[in-house]
Amino acid sequence: MNRTVKAAIFAGMAAVGATSSPALAAEMVFVSWGGAYQDAIRAAWLDPFKAETGVSVLEETGPETAKIKAMVETGTVTWDVVTDGGLGVARGAAEGLFEEITPEMVDQSHVYPEIINKHGVPSEIFSTNFAFSTAAFPDGGPQPASWADFWDVEKFPGKRALYGGPNTVLEAALMADGVAAADVYSVLATPEGQDRAFGKIEALKPHIAVWWTKGAQPAQLLGSGEVVMSNGWNGRIEAGIKEGLPIKAVWNGAVAEVGYFMIVKGAKNRDTAIAFLKHAVSPEAQAEFHKYVAYGPVTPGAWDFIPQEEWARLPSSPENLAQSLFLNVDWWLANEPAMIERYNTLMQQ
Repeated sequence: MNRTVKAAIFAGMAAVGATSSPALAAEMVFVSWGGAYQDAIRAAWLDPFKAETGVSVLEETGPETAKIKAMVETGTVTWDVVTDGGLGVARGAAEGLFEEITPEMVDQSHVYPEIINKHGVPSEIFSTNFAFSTAAFPDGGPQPASWADFWDVEKFPGKRALYGGPNTVLEAALMADGVAAADVYSVLATPEGQDRAFGKIEALKPHIAVWWTKGAQPAQLLGSGEVVMSNGWNGRIEAGIKEGLPIKAVWNGAVAEVGYFMIVKGAKNRDTAIAFLKHAVSPEAQAEFHKYVAYGPVTPGAWDFIPQEEWARLPSSPENLAQSLFLNVDWWLANEPAMIERYNTLMQQ
């Protein structure tokens, strides 16, 4: 990070030690979901923030809404910054659990406008796309290129794996049935559209060998040859490709989602949390994250710092984003319980 950007981000933080600066507390508590994701956040953002400010960042895991609610309602808030996806932000905001992020707190004018949320700062863009086995469908022959191909068991024979939850699967089913990405949620808004999506999934069910529930499964299943296609979280698919597994990702029709960083209402280290959010959303800091996990930046300015040969594997690159649709958080917030119940019934039949 150059000196000009550092100065802009950490204005008023000239003191090296956080304890000597009135703007910042000595520590901040950051809470995410653990594993490789939290490791990536630590390497890309937490450690550089600590180095710049002298703030000690304490980490915990498991920022479930129920835990946050209990802290806020009892006035025993011990967490400062927590992470979640768009649905988690919406649920928490409805319960009054997160600070509203104003432009005076964190300038987000450089962020993709469609992902700005007043209760959280976007941290990364990730996607659910699908991948296929290049052992089953090698270069030089027909290869799947769309959700319609994923469903086409005659042209592309073999077993599939599918996520064991309806989020992103209903969208894929409608696109496989010919619905344009831009029209997916207007179709899902009707009972007939929901029937159409579930009917499409039911038609594929005889060819589904595994309903996966853990992120590592799709790449493992494809690598072992147990299935020839699977949808999956792009970061896990790309990790499998990097490991040398014979798989290839398809971005056409990917369903993109956004990760967010939120400040818990009543956070003891609020000013420090704000300083961290400013740091993490800066274009240069955003460009660091892809080095550790194949998720994309939330600001167009980050692409100036990411080698172009890396763009093809990141969800928010101009080419991949143009082929994607964003998960409609409002629709899922209103319909998720009913869709989960119906999906579970379909899987168990």
